[in-house]
Amino acid sequence: MIRVLVAEDHTIVREGIKQLIGMAKDLQVVGEATNGEQLLETLRQVPCEVVLLDISMPGVNGLEAIPRIRALSNPPAILMLSMHDEVQMAARALKIGAAGYATKDSDPALLLTAIRKVASGGRYIDPALADRMVFEVGLTDSRPPHALLSEREFSVFERLVQGEGVNEIAQQLAVSSKTVSTHKARLMQKLSAHSVADLVKYAVEHKLV
Repeated sequence: MIRVLVAEDHTIVREGIKQLIGMAKDLQVVGEATNGEQLLETLRQVPCEVVLLDISMPGVNGLEAIPRIRALSNPPAILMLSMHDEVQMAARALKIGAAGYATKDSDPALLLTAIRKVASGGRYIDPALADRMVFEVGLTDSRPPHALLSEREFSVFERLVQGEGVNEIAQQLAVSSKTVSTHKARLMQKLSAHSVADLVKYAVEHKLV
């Protein structure tokens, strides 16, 4: 039996995933989490083979949670679940330790396949993304500007676009407001943005929201 922990902050999506997994005889949902902190706490108490991890969660987001999960003793395989079919996002997640990347609009049967594959030590990439990754990431150097952001800069960028202020972001990331302001200045320079409105426009154009 493959034990799965579902980390997803949207109740409807989470319940749908649990129902889907419940229909498979070889899979079992053993826990759930609605944010990164709750996920890490649950993982310390509930053993599992696979974490199904939403990339955009409040608090510690999916990308930030990956290295923390990997640092646990006997860590589970991490299968990212995202509404973004964005090549750079998938490449970033896989690079820092995720075993797979699935999108929320993919065929439900593919999600079950993905869980089984990463549980057995394999890797999984959404088929629609796989071909694009080869060309957009592997064979070309024309990476979009946001691919040059550090993990922390990307986290700040994501939160700014969602309407959070510097002080709020600082509190969530457990750093000083000055540190967040520094990250904000650097990421705006890298993205050639002059305002948060520019960042929102950039995020929409690159399907990051």
